[in-house]
Amino acid sequence: MNEAENLNTPADLLDLGFSEMDEHKSKYMTFKSGNEYFGLKIQYVNEIIQIQAITMVPETEDYIKGLINLRGKIVPVIDVRLRFGQDAFEYNDRTCIIVIQVNDMMVGLIVEKIADVVEIKDSDILPPPTISRADQGNRKYIYGIGKVGDSVKLLLDPDKLLSDRDLAAVENKLIEEE
Repeated sequence: MNEAENLNTPADLLDLGFSEMDEHKSKYMTFKSGNEYFGLKIQYVNEIIQIQAITMVPETEDYIKGLINLRGKIVPVIDVRLRFGQDAFEYNDRTCIIVIQVNDMMVGLIVEKIADVVEIKDSDILPPPTISRADQGNRKYIYGIGKVGDSVKLLLDPDKLLSDRDLAAVENKLIEEE
């Protein structure tokens, strides 16, 4: 069993030394959303925090849950399930926020639970298949499919999780609040 599988809280992952980004270029933080498992390159991950109070931002997309205050820095937060067009879920003690760096901006991703930290070599990453036009909507966030043992992880492109229009709306709200 992988040592990350024994972790009880998101903070435990950081205690393992996964903040050393240069040493983990082929490492991926995996998390569950609905029935699927997704992966983010560990180099994008700043930290993982427990779910906390979120201030709603009016007139933004429904998947943009709002803003959090992270040690004095205002960080927009999106719900990954809603972003992917899945049904909403009730947050619980396993729900956490993965804080990532996107286009020079920190963004929090609300996920159901952290699954694991895995190594996926470039040779084990395949391009996403084209099945139908309907799939292309969700596929735009996925740059590859990582083979991990007998399972697959959908690998996310964090730059595409927020559209330019959404980023601009959130940045304008941040400027207004300063």
